[in-house]
Amino acid sequence: MTGGAGFIGSHTVDRLMETGHRVVVLDNFSTGKRANLARWVDHPMLHIAVCDVGHGIFAALAPIVAKYGPVERIIHLAAQVSVVHSVANPLVDMQVNYGGTLHVLEYARASGVQKVVLASSAAVYGDVEELPVSEDAPKRPVSPYGIDKYASELALDYYSAVHGVATTTLRFFNVYGPRQDPSSPYSGVISIFTDRARAGRPLLIFGDGTQTRDFVYVGDVVRAIIAAAGDGNSRVAANVGTGAETSVLELARTIVDLCGGTSKIEHAESRAGEILKSLARVDRLREQLGVVAETKLVDGLRLTLG
Repeated sequence: MTGGAGFIGSHTVDRLMETGHRVVVLDNFSTGKRANLARWVDHPMLHIAVCDVGHGIFAALAPIVAKYGPVERIIHLAAQVSVVHSVANPLVDMQVNYGGTLHVLEYARASGVQKVVLASSAAVYGDVEELPVSEDAPKRPVSPYGIDKYASELALDYYSAVHGVATTTLRFFNVYGPRQDPSSPYSGVISIFTDRARAGRPLLIFGDGTQTRDFVYVGDVVRAIIAAAGDGNSRVAANVGTGAETSVLELARTIVDLCGGTSKIEHAESRAGEILKSLARVDRLREQLGVVAETKLVDGLRLTLG
């Protein structure tokens, strides 16, 4: 698993380890944390290799494969995940996100990997004309991040069609939950809001707050990842969301209420490259992967707040 020490990755590691799988984590720890894997650090079935996926994964995996046998499945989560950062540094975003995916696919092709699962994003759609957005909607990304995620999807389809690599793409909507680092510039809005609300500090909304998102709890996302890593469903792209739309202003008010109601809500100018409306159509997730996001937002927020 690439990016296995990160927010989503470490929750996925937990689920795989709990069910008896041998797991190899490739992570450069630029945003991932060893503390996220502390529960398993001495477990003989977990192997951690410091690796920048954007520079290739053959060397990092070679000694592990020599000792334990071939890699069967790759869950590719490593990425630069900030839209704002991608706008400021498009070349870096391309090298990490698109380049990293190509390195993973080349390894899969050369090594006979049985399945590659890509963590893609709702950012591939851009500003959509019709909600909820289906997987077949036009792809009009409005940021380098969205462009590189869509390019990665196209690369998966190419490797499936031409080289026979089985692949599944998951388009994550707004994932939240424990272990999202609120101090990181890459953090999602929920981790930032909850951190500030706990301390009674103001919550800052970029724009008027009417922009909407489909917030999906990390536990539901992990179930989708595990399902996608199974056999079948090759050359499938599926949205991973709840099918429920929440405005950023409504989110902020809910978090303030859950934290005691002392924080003020403030506004700043909108940021470039961010979409206005986001809501997933989730029929394919249910019908082809057998997964339904079950965690209601208020329940997920309570779990996140601890």
